[in-house]
Amino acid sequence: MSEFVEHLRLMARYNAWQNGSLVAAADRLSDAERWQDRGAFFGSIAATFNHLLWDDALWLARFAGDARPELSVPVSLDAPRDWGAFKTLRTERDAEILAWAEGLASSDLEGVIAWYPGGENTRVEKPAAVCFAHLFNHQTHHRGQIHGMLTAAGARPEPTDLPMLG
Repeated sequence: MSEFVEHLRLMARYNAWQNGSLVAAADRLSDAERWQDRGAFFGSIAATFNHLLWDDALWLARFAGDARPELSVPVSLDAPRDWGAFKTLRTERDAEILAWAEGLASSDLEGVIAWYPGGENTRVEKPAAVCFAHLFNHQTHHRGQIHGMLTAAGARPEPTDLPMLG
């Protein structure tokens, strides 16, 4: 088994752990506090959470061979609005990511991922390994924004250091 495949599996476990930590911290806030515009790229804690939920679905669809997942994965920073529904979806998505990572083989790293970000004539192809790494890098980037917003709001997520993963 490739060391990189093992790294991706580690990142999937880290992703689930960190999402759980951030959701638990956000549980201590009111709905209004989660949706309050805090000047981040997507505005609020909730909208940033929703962006990650959407983007994870988009990449998983691409990894499964759907070059046009934007047709079936609706973009919305406002949905779900219900916090309980979001938590259920986040847990399910993290389980999907874990299952995807567990199912990876070294040969999966050799292909390309293709998609059409701007319409029919804008096909993009990138090495699968780069796209797989991007999934986790993107999550870390936006989770850092969520962590900062939660901390500023008085909620305290767990440490984010990878060696602290149990």
